[in-house]
Amino acid sequence: MRSEQDFSGMAALAICESMLLAMNDHKLLAEREIMGILRDAAKTHETAAVTDGEIEAHRSVAVLINRIIAGGNSVRRPPG
Repeated sequence: MRSEQDFSGMAALAICESMLLAMNDHKLLAEREIMGILRDAAKTHETAAVTDGEIEAHRSVAVLINRIIAGGNSVRRPPG
């Protein structure tokens, strides 16, 4: 069973992705800047100085962010 924390995390992710899309659509941030934000976020979790009990959580977050980068979910790209 999922917890309220799971739902909070899913909501936060959806909101952030929508904000990145809107910022790109309105030309507030270029695609390269958005990708930079995502790479920085992933790197922060990859290199986090944490206790053993937190390592897996940070790695999982980094993997998720890297999947978002690979999938192009946070920028609209023309078909082709």
